[in-house]
Amino acid sequence: MQNHLSSMLDKDLDLSAEWSSEHSARLYGVRDWGSDYFDVSEDGNAVVSLQFGDKTTQVPIIDIVNGMRERGLDMPAVLRIENLLDQRITQINEAFGKAIKDANYQNDYRGVFPIKVNQQCHVIEEIADYGSRYHHGLEAGSKAELIIALSQLRDHDSLIICNGYKDEEFIELGLYARQMGIKCFFVLETAMELDIILERSRALGIDPLIGVRIRLASMVEGHWNEDSGDRSIFGLSTNALLNVVEKLKQADMLHCLQLLHSHLGSQIPNIRNIRSGVMEACRFYAGLIEEGAPMGYIDLGGGLAVDYEGARSNSTHSMNYGLDEYCYNIVETLQECLDPLDIKHPVIISESGRALVAYSSMLLFNILEVREHKPDFIPAEPPEDSHDLIVNLYGVMDYVKVDHLQECYNDALYYRDELRELFHHGQATLRDRALAENVTLAILEKISNLLPQARRVSQELEALPELMSDIYYGNFSLFQSLPDIWAIDQLFPIMPIHRLNEAPVRDGVLADMTCDCDGKIDNFISPEGVRKTLPLHPLKEGEEYYVSVFLVGAYQETLGDLHNLFGDTNVVSVHINEDGSFDFRREFHGDSIADVLSYVEYDPKLIQEQFRRIAEQAVRDGRISVPMRQQMLRAFRESMHGYTFFER
Repeated sequence: MQNHLSSMLDKDLDLSAEWSSEHSARLYGVRDWGSDYFDVSEDGNAVVSLQFGDKTTQVPIIDIVNGMRERGLDMPAVLRIENLLDQRITQINEAFGKAIKDANYQNDYRGVFPIKVNQQCHVIEEIADYGSRYHHGLEAGSKAELIIALSQLRDHDSLIICNGYKDEEFIELGLYARQMGIKCFFVLETAMELDIILERSRALGIDPLIGVRIRLASMVEGHWNEDSGDRSIFGLSTNALLNVVEKLKQADMLHCLQLLHSHLGSQIPNIRNIRSGVMEACRFYAGLIEEGAPMGYIDLGGGLAVDYEGARSNSTHSMNYGLDEYCYNIVETLQECLDPLDIKHPVIISESGRALVAYSSMLLFNILEVREHKPDFIPAEPPEDSHDLIVNLYGVMDYVKVDHLQECYNDALYYRDELRELFHHGQATLRDRALAENVTLAILEKISNLLPQARRVSQELEALPELMSDIYYGNFSLFQSLPDIWAIDQLFPIMPIHRLNEAPVRDGVLADMTCDCDGKIDNFISPEGVRKTLPLHPLKEGEEYYVSVFLVGAYQETLGDLHNLFGDTNVVSVHINEDGSFDFRREFHGDSIADVLSYVEYDPKLIQEQFRRIAEQAVRDGRISVPMRQQMLRAFRESMHGYTFFER
């Protein structure tokens, strides 16, 4: 395994030295995907790293976990770092501010956060509170989200952008907001919505703020590329856009059309796609000015990516640009397109969601057990009267050398499979089969350890480390807390949060607690690309082993489901202070079994009564005593109010 680890590390690192935290930092690529927010300390702990002026403060995540346990908050849990959310708001707004100033752009930037990305109350409150200094607003795609936005935003210079389909109630709420001085824009997704807006605005006597979402021809790279271009399910066609303009003219309300909206897609990895999309949007903006609309705002939607891999490339889970480059490209493109037409610079709006909240949350869980894929004790010599096939396997084990890896692999599988066939026909014993499989496993382990020394490795041998990997059973539900891994093959950075000054000598995959074959993680980020296994440590007796999935603040809490009735995890929000101390700002206990049963239409009180009747019938039948009945009812009641996940 040590050779395997060596092949994954930078060549400038002293690999002959004792394993250190620096080796782990390189191995897990934490400084590539961590964006200076995460690192590994000298004593082997994953840390949150924050800047307070010129001072860097690092807090071990394991210290926060220990604080959670002292407060009765068990694993799994979502940990939110308030400081990281605040820093992302600052960085995005100030990056746009700097680009605007440097380019002498003659208007402002206004960010809006799409509530759908993370609807949790604390997240929205934090964005509304801290974002007010930058007039950072919210985007609502439903009535429920609009109600959240109206209740949370108190800064009237912040914007509310209403996307999605809108009924009369939705529109009335937005009009009332407009009357109160809130800049609430209705973005038309379809021409049909305009009729409702015009009718309700006349009825209430309130002029609306109207935007139009146009369907760009520009295509993007990445996972969501099929939703870009002409086949996008959102936005108006060019003809539909002109029909909207005509209808507004006829209603003498063209002055209400002030915003152009375009959305290329989420997690756009290539900056060239963004630049071409902005250029096309500018042509539509200029066209609407020519039609007589006052305009003044251009909303470029989302798309600012997160570099989950840390690869700085245009792959789906990465990005080939930085935040500053993103902002400069948008500002410069707007100027290049609009200045020759003598069009006044519009307010720039972006709807960054993923890039704002992803870094602020991580999923923490403990490992319950490990199924090691390694041989048990093997006698030095084949036992007396061993089957010839077993003797042959011992010979193969002695013959394993770098120059004979493929040959030994072929022979080992042949002899093993032959003995299995004999067992199938009753011509070999159970002990024969067990020994043959154990010796074969030892041979495969020897071959796997020698692979880094081989000049050429066949495809089937390349897959051997994965086949030999351990299964680490984690106390979490993939479907509840990490649904994007299952749904869209999303990659997240994953690593242990402690023992990082020890060599992780085992290769493993992660399995969750669900009874589902998809409930596993077997694709991992590494400096050499995507790997099928994750380097991990052997478990220690009597000591918990903690693993973290980083950058999960976007969509994961919103999209989770109740597979096997595993409910919401515990959630903790922490604020880190300059001196390295931290405050537990908020604690949310995860769902109990009674909670999740009610979600699927069971009545917890009725369930308890039904179990009581079953227990009482068992007393009458003489199967249990009355004291045993009471013990059973107490255990049933305590389980109903317990955590849905594994409790030590």
